[in-house]
Amino acid sequence: MSAQTLIRRIKQQYQGDEERPLGGYLAVLGVYGGVTGGLALLARSLRIPPPTPGVTDTVLLSFATYKLSRLLTKDAVTSPLRAPFTRYEEPAGDGELMESVRGHGAQHAAGELVTCPFCLAVWVATGLTAGLVFAPRLTRLVCVTLTALAVNDGLQLAYDNAKDAGNDS
Repeated sequence: MSAQTLIRRIKQQYQGDEERPLGGYLAVLGVYGGVTGGLALLARSLRIPPPTPGVTDTVLLSFATYKLSRLLTKDAVTSPLRAPFTRYEEPAGDGELMESVRGHGAQHAAGELVTCPFCLAVWVATGLTAGLVFAPRLTRLVCVTLTALAVNDGLQLAYDNAKDAGNDS
């Protein structure tokens, strides 16, 4: 059996009646692997030792990853970045949009990536972590800003919920 036949069989057994862009996913994974491998090689060639992030950096990275992932995948203002891969559906509340993925293959796979905050978080965390290697001061400043925005979101939602609870009385 040829490799191409085996690949078709595996794809058919995996996806059943649903069309899943496995080739597109492989392309996205290849890009991610190439970027992370390239960053690692660059750091090694520049003899930059990997940092040992402390608790503060980990907390900042966590909040910043959350906020930037959400901003890129759901925010109305960033919809032009997602437009080549998505179709607008409706508002999702609090400045966010609901969009559906469009296209086939790599376009569909990229659409799933740019509309899913959980999926994009891996890329964002990798980028911010690389920032700690190559530009730690600037990256910490960006992380502090994104963390402040994430905390602000929580406070705004808490205020709205408290206001709504007061109106229900």
